[in-house]
Amino acid sequence: MSGGEKTKQAELNALQAALAAEHAAVYGYGVVGGRIGRPRQGEARSAYDAHRAARDTLARSVRDLGGEPVAASPAYALPFSVADSSAALRLAAELEERLAGVYADLVRASSGPRRTAATASMRESAVRAARWSGHAPAFPGLAERTDDTTGRAGAADTTPSGSPTA
Repeated sequence: MSGGEKTKQAELNALQAALAAEHAAVYGYGVVGGRIGRPRQGEARSAYDAHRAARDTLARSVRDLGGEPVAASPAYALPFSVADSSAALRLAAELEERLAGVYADLVRASSGPRRTAATASMRESAVRAARWSGHAPAFPGLAERTDDTTGRAGAADTTPSGSPTA
């Protein structure tokens, strides 16, 4: 495999990881929307819509590079029980923090307009995470990687809990 092919494959892998993360976010925001308090329902709906649009854009980008877009899982295991508005807020923040990390990977793997779009998506996820959680990390998309001993930056953990359920 030539250097150009390796670069293209790395970008395709990062796009697929971002697509998988967006599938998980759409699912997760379905849960958030059902549990979030009325004052923040509009914000949850806007995030849900943004992630659906991002998912569709990423699927097109995967096809543009000659790949078959990864399909959504039928369901995802949540990282914790979401029984009330407080838990829904935590889930929304976690979804966005994970997305910021996956988009950081895409920034690293891409160039040109795709890198610019990935940077904007990373920023948007970081801003939403800060709004949901009330705090912002110094380096969005990198905070959760401090415990990563594999050397890979989070692409494998793209679902709300990291594992789909049947």
